[in-house]
Amino acid sequence: MKDFIRENQWLSLCGLNCGLCTMRLGGHCPGCGGGSQNQSCRIAKCSLAHGKVAYCHACGEYPCEKYEGIDEFDSFITHKRQKADLQRAAETGIDNYNAEQKEKAEILHRLLADFNDGRKKSFFCLAVNLLPLSEIRAVMERIDGDGRIGGMTQKEKSAYAAGLFQKAAKREGTELKLRKKPADW
Repeated sequence: MKDFIRENQWLSLCGLNCGLCTMRLGGHCPGCGGGSQNQSCRIAKCSLAHGKVAYCHACGEYPCEKYEGIDEFDSFITHKRQKADLQRAAETGIDNYNAEQKEKAEILHRLLADFNDGRKKSFFCLAVNLLPLSEIRAVMERIDGDGRIGGMTQKEKSAYAAGLFQKAAKREGTELKLRKKPADW
């Protein structure tokens, strides 16, 4: 979208964790405010109309009608914690929030390089996006401490890592699955 450029490519204007998105990782999206490749976005248009607010929570009208139902369905990235993540970034400070996202991205890159069997990219993106960093670190410590990993096939390593993340998600009460919009919606 012309004239909509943002410095922070980790957390979008509306609260999506762009740095953990499959589309951005695959080079198919520049992220929120990434220049001329941007898709048209009603929230970006709103930001421009409100003096280019950096994050929606900084707008005096937040949360507005644009946020009604915004977290009910997912796109390429989960929207499940969109508003909560935006709020957390506001409370902890964007630099602290970005530091956590960068650590999550490093872990995600390792998972994709070492544990993806060609079918787990979206799953690992969801797990890293939705689970608390402490849970993600615990899973990675368990993986690193398991001497059997070296003797596993890629498919076995992928299933093992995915199983550990599923157990962590269950403990957190989180479902690691994208929610598609029903056809009749």
